[in-house]
Amino acid sequence: MDTLATTEKKPHVIFIPLPAQSHIKAMLKLAELLHHLGLQITFVNTEYIHKRLIRSSGSQSLDGSFGFQFETIPDSIPRSSEDDDGGELLLHYVETTFLAPFLDLATNLPTPSTCIISDGFMSAFTIEAAQKLGIPIMLYWTFSACGFMGIYQVQSLIDKGLTPLKDETYLTNGYLETIVDWIPGMEGIRLKDMNSIIRTTDPDDKILTFCIEATQKSNDVIHHIFHTFDSLESSIIDALSSVFPKVYTVGPVQLLLYQKPNKEPQPEMSKSIGYSLWKEEPECFEWLESKEPNSVIYVSFGSSTVMSLQDLLEFGWGLADSNHYFIWVIRSDLLNSESKVLPPEFEECIKKRGFITSWCSQEKVLNHPSVGGFLTHCGWGSTIESLSAGVPMICWPFMWDQYTNCRYICKEWGVGLEMGKDVKREEVSKLVKELMGEGGHKMRNKAIEWQGHAQNATSPNGSSSLNVNKLIEEILMLSRN
Repeated sequence: MDTLATTEKKPHVIFIPLPAQSHIKAMLKLAELLHHLGLQITFVNTEYIHKRLIRSSGSQSLDGSFGFQFETIPDSIPRSSEDDDGGELLLHYVETTFLAPFLDLATNLPTPSTCIISDGFMSAFTIEAAQKLGIPIMLYWTFSACGFMGIYQVQSLIDKGLTPLKDETYLTNGYLETIVDWIPGMEGIRLKDMNSIIRTTDPDDKILTFCIEATQKSNDVIHHIFHTFDSLESSIIDALSSVFPKVYTVGPVQLLLYQKPNKEPQPEMSKSIGYSLWKEEPECFEWLESKEPNSVIYVSFGSSTVMSLQDLLEFGWGLADSNHYFIWVIRSDLLNSESKVLPPEFEECIKKRGFITSWCSQEKVLNHPSVGGFLTHCGWGSTIESLSAGVPMICWPFMWDQYTNCRYICKEWGVGLEMGKDVKREEVSKLVKELMGEGGHKMRNKAIEWQGHAQNATSPNGSSSLNVNKLIEEILMLSRN
């Protein structure tokens, strides 16, 4: 990847993510990368998200640097507390209240904008905004190509009468085992492997209609960016390239950031830039330092999974019974029940083998030599970080594209074990022992193999590096018009 010549006019790109943890992190890292390579960036968060990032990472975390600025717009969502993320109201407000403040912000920026790089799920208003501003737009889908294709094809599932479900018995009567054999690049996929938005009986389900509309709007946009790499999802990327005029695979973005040039055309971004909506606790790393290589399983269910206290206890007892060390992220809002008090005997038991934290730097944990496995919800951010670190997974998908990612982790990429939806301590213990023991060698070797492919993709002449160069060349060309 080459930086722009310092004498050349620098394009100015507006980034706007969906106000959710994984989307913000992925988009912020791509924005940071393009900034390192010479572009001017305006990164637009909602006021609520901006305050949370500062609260979790410190007042200096969003200072930016020369040529990189953070701006905010209101989301207008009524909230009962500062920790209220808006829940299901968010999608409605994205569609109804974001356009006007975004246009006002973009119109009044001191430097004219070259283009917008919008989260694909913000296209509900950003495509219209780009038209009104008279500038091009690119959509960044912050998840896997298979995850995107799974949503993109939901309208076809509806047309064929496969969803919405006729009634709730279809969730348990084997219907979800139906094979869908006509999706390009996803041969053999089952309904149960598709995005969980199809598991509704309501044709007017808000999340279903929002996701369909967002992916169908993609047909009106030329440039599509995906956070994946070519060798990981080659058949689906080929299929998407036959649909969209220009497709850029740019992952894993973190590995591309490692490749950034030493001599920057502008001052370095703040080292403490805030990616996380929760305060990261560093104490776990001292604990990890005391453990043998590949002896610890990391357990985290991401930023939006919720579970019952009973499920939490089953996970905990299963981890303890496995007799393997574990580091476990238990968010303050992980439990969906009123009672959040863990039994004293449970806490005493897990202290012997485990380390509990409320949030941590996941990439740093996964890359620690002591970590040999990952019990995950299969969110795409977690999945690509685990692949980048060469760490195999136990998969417990909760919602969204996590079911699709789980299918590919276990069946296509050979780096994971799928766990049943009903949490049983015996199964948790069994799978941990299998993954961390002799039975996990094959998956660990396969994970290291994929790590090598990810490193190759992000090497100077790798596919993702070349795609970033093409992306920058395209933005440069737009700035000259």
